Amino acid sequence: MTNYLRKTLESCFLEENLLTKGQIDNLLADSNLKTTGLARLAINHKLISEESVLDLIERHFNISQVNLYDYSFKREIICLVSPDTAQKYRVFPLGMDNNRLIMVMADPLDSTAISDLEMHTGYLIKPAAARLGAINQLITQFYSKGAGLNNDLTETDTSILNNSDENSRGLITEEAPIISMVDSLLERAIMEGASDIHLQPGTEGLRARFRIDGVLHELAMYPSAFRANIIARVKVIANLDIAEKRLPQDGNYLWTKNRSAVNMRISTMPTVNGEKAVIRILEQDNVLLPLDELGFSYNNYTMLKNLLLNQSGMVLVTGPTGCGKTSTLYSALNYLNKTTENIITVEDPVEYRLKGINQVQVNTKVNLTFARTLRSILRQDPNIIMVGEIRDPETARITVEAALTGHLVLSTLHTNSAAATVTRLVNMGLENYLVASSLAGVVAQRLIRKICVKCAVNYTPTEAEIYFCQYFFGRDAPHYLKQGKGCSYCHGSGYHGRTSIQEVMVLNQELQELIYRKATTEELHKKAVTLGMVALSDNGFQAVLAGVTTISEVVKTTFNSVLDSRLHDEVKTREYMETIYCD
Repeated sequence: MTNYLRKTLESCFLEENLLTKGQIDNLLADSNLKTTGLARLAINHKLISEESVLDLIERHFNISQVNLYDYSFKREIICLVSPDTAQKYRVFPLGMDNNRLIMVMADPLDSTAISDLEMHTGYLIKPAAARLGAINQLITQFYSKGAGLNNDLTETDTSILNNSDENSRGLITEEAPIISMVDSLLERAIMEGASDIHLQPGTEGLRARFRIDGVLHELAMYPSAFRANIIARVKVIANLDIAEKRLPQDGNYLWTKNRSAVNMRISTMPTVNGEKAVIRILEQDNVLLPLDELGFSYNNYTMLKNLLLNQSGMVLVTGPTGCGKTSTLYSALNYLNKTTENIITVEDPVEYRLKGINQVQVNTKVNLTFARTLRSILRQDPNIIMVGEIRDPETARITVEAALTGHLVLSTLHTNSAAATVTRLVNMGLENYLVASSLAGVVAQRLIRKICVKCAVNYTPTEAEIYFCQYFFGRDAPHYLKQGKGCSYCHGSGYHGRTSIQEVMVLNQELQELIYRKATTEELHKKAVTLGMVALSDNGFQAVLAGVTTISEVVKTTFNSVLDSRLHDEVKTREYMETIYCD
């Protein structure tokens, strides 16, 4: 039976052009085939993604993918499978379905494992599929010594984890349950593409959540007995002081297990219920994208490239926190990075290391500030300067001076629109003539979630969507729109992955004259649009018409960055905005 399934799986890979005959032959010759399985080998060798394998199994073998976020786990079900069996086959019992035990499996085609599990549990097995990282996390959470099934840690485990002595850190072994818990949590976050892990203490325990595609998803509630120990372990890997619980701390951790290195930035903060930790996952593959893969429309992409070809001037990327400004800056630097250019950056912190570029880390403890570093950079004969963020008037003034003295300067600023950037710089104390003379262009951007391609369906626009099409976008609503109905691939959200929408304002003589005359943000915005700038909301509406995203996503992300006076009916706007934010 196993050989038959393997041959069927091989034919499916070939039929869908996911693997070549040569690749399959190499996998079949691998010494790990018997213990690992064909599909997992292909994933481990990075020949195919885990999502593609799960989709293939669901289509061809009628084995459903499950969203583990939807399940509440019962002790009596979990106890049907022993920890050793769960570890051996990488399985986890979810519940009952017509007297069949639903078993989520890393390899749901393993007939030998299914037969053994039926003998072990006394129930017929209904296999289901999920990501290996998610299954490992459940196994660790519920089956590790002192975890899940037992409410308390053993005395030995607790004493080791609570001891902040340097020598005691060495006593913590890889078999310790808390270490396994944290490791599996990190692994699952990386596998599922999370950007952040939130560990939030409460009276009922430690709440764990992942931020995926900009939205927080509930993951687990760890028992109160584990709360301090999990946070302590997180602080240990980040080289933070686990004895200091009264002050916020920041640190870094390099994850190197089972894949390429992943940087993590860790922040802890005291709350009334204990310390809270947030782990930011910084995957270089998701940041150093080619310039043409950032989601820019053809027109915006062309304007951005023209801005980057300037020999001098200031190019700013603006938007709120988490809108992808850093990704755009790094991709721009990568595009400009040539042996003929001397590129220097000043950042806080340096999140990714770029080959061939001089990167300086701000250190306020020794008074190495943005402004002080910038003055030094100007004596280093730079061609291109990148300032991580313009935060204060002094940094803004030195950045402008650098742009006026023959350097191309890239930086970020927190504003809602491209036109508002001028007002922001003036409010920081810069004279209008300096802004007009130094500013080459502004890219304002947002990240929007993309409709899940696995569960996308057509539907008729709602009353709220028709209203926003007419007054917010100034267009007639199309007869049909697209949305995701929710599936295991997108965790039931209807969205999977993100892309960017932008507005690119290139300063020409007409805009410079408006800045000299101290024009308002609204006047600058309208003039830029007449000169060819596609506003953020309009760029978003183009994405809606293309079936990339939904009206609610665009309205939520751009509502404060357009001339909202078009939404003249305040009562309707408030009512419809509530429906959109509940989407």
